[in-house]
Amino acid sequence: MEILPLADKKEFIAELAELHHAEWKHLNPSLTLEGRAEAIAEAAGREGIPSIFIALSRNQLVGSAALVRNDMDTKPDLSPWLAAVYVKDGFRRQGIATQLIARCEDEAIRSNAKAWYLYTEFASSLYEELGWRHMERCEYKGATVDVMFKRLRPA
Repeated sequence: MEILPLADKKEFIAELAELHHAEWKHLNPSLTLEGRAEAIAEAAGREGIPSIFIALSRNQLVGSAALVRNDMDTKPDLSPWLAAVYVKDGFRRQGIATQLIARCEDEAIRSNAKAWYLYTEFASSLYEELGWRHMERCEYKGATVDVMFKRLRPA
């Protein structure tokens, strides 16, 4: 398993856009697949904010996670955010999401963030296991989500 910046493997942008679109289009139905691919390409920094990291197994895309400036337009004062944590079905429960999140966390620390944020519909328990704390449960873009945060310690 390799964790790499998407910037180094741009040939996976289209596939990643399809996976993200299938998973999260309900949160932004007006965003087309092409628009999502463009947004992913723009956020695919190699380091800093924004950056996207992918997990590859035998040169097959199996997951992603992103560090972005903001992921909830209703909370513009909070930054940065963990976003787009995704692992393909056949690869779940193998620690891949944890590795991707850790890579994003390292980047957040390098960017001098003191805390970072996320929202999730279904994975609160995973994040709690990784030290995240609940801020609130709210409605966002038609879904009930948990907003969470984690304090960061300098390396």
